Amino acid sequence: MPADEKPKGPASYFPAIEKKYGKPMEHWLELARSRPELKHIERVSWLKTEHGLGHGHANAIVAYVLAGAK
Repeated sequence: MPADEKPKGPASYFPAIEKKYGKPMEHWLELARSRPELKHIERVSWLKTEHGLGHGHANAIVAYVLAGAK
C-alpha cells in the first residue's frame, strides 16, 4: 500500500487494536456506538474498564465513532 493510502488519525490504530485484542474493528466500533448517552471520555473509560482496552486504543475508537466515520 502506498504511503499516501495508509490510514490516518484514529484509523491508523485499527490494525494494532485487532491484533492485540483479537476481535475485528466492527466489534469495537459497535460497542462504542452502543453508548450514545456517554460523552467522549466516559466512553473511553467504559471501554477501558469494561472491555480491557488501553487508553490510546479506546480513545482512537471513540474518536473515530464520534467523527461519524463509517
